[in-house]
Amino acid sequence: MINPANAKTIIVDLDRTLLHTDKTLSAYTVKVLDECKKRGIKIMVATARPLRATVQYCDRIDFDAMVVSNGARILYSNQQTNFGIDERSAVGLLNLLTRHPGLRITLETGDRAYSNLPIEDYETIISDDLVGVARKEGALKILVHLDNAEILPFVQEQLTDDLYYTIAHGYLLQIMSTAATKWNGIQAMLDICGCSPKEAAYFGDDQDDVEPIKQCGLGIAVSNGIGEVKAAADYVAESNDCDGVAKFIEQQILKNL
Repeated sequence: MINPANAKTIIVDLDRTLLHTDKTLSAYTVKVLDECKKRGIKIMVATARPLRATVQYCDRIDFDAMVVSNGARILYSNQQTNFGIDERSAVGLLNLLTRHPGLRITLETGDRAYSNLPIEDYETIISDDLVGVARKEGALKILVHLDNAEILPFVQEQLTDDLYYTIAHGYLLQIMSTAATKWNGIQAMLDICGCSPKEAAYFGDDQDDVEPIKQCGLGIAVSNGIGEVKAAADYVAESNDCDGVAKFIEQQILKNL
């Protein structure tokens, strides 16, 4: 663990971490992150959100680099790197999943999201041919809603060796290429930017954030995070709705510079 005052890069998760529960970004948080930039600290984001759902915050925060779709896409300046699901694996999995009655499936191609059934609070294009979409546009992520206890073991049995899954918010199963983990994406992002993980502070709340919290020089969980994240963290900040990330940065990093 490094001294917070020695952090040269700050990496933040968005949902339930930097953002309030209603998905808003406070003026206080923006002000604190602006001050970091003025003092030469790089600000990066690592999120499960696709790019199209992340750019809305770029007007208020000048991110130096971004990892989106859980590491499946990395963006820095004009550079973009994708770690999507192999077409054969995506087509094979979708063929199996779409045969399961009532299963709610979303296919993230990176630019658009398609689903076989309507998904609340998530804008998708309804399609009865997700396999055809994957062949045409590719697949960054495949999402499955865990609507009952039988779904997880069924999906686990269908995964090939080049795929893995995580569970977000306790109900959303995210399937990706084994190359597309959040931590792999962060490592690549830091390497592109010439930054050391040991000089980075990472803030998160969920399962995908455990490895970055462990591997970065400083790992901070928000108090509303899951127990596994808080157990792995060096510090636990206040909750997302109390601007815990910004408060920690102001009190532990900026104040001691």
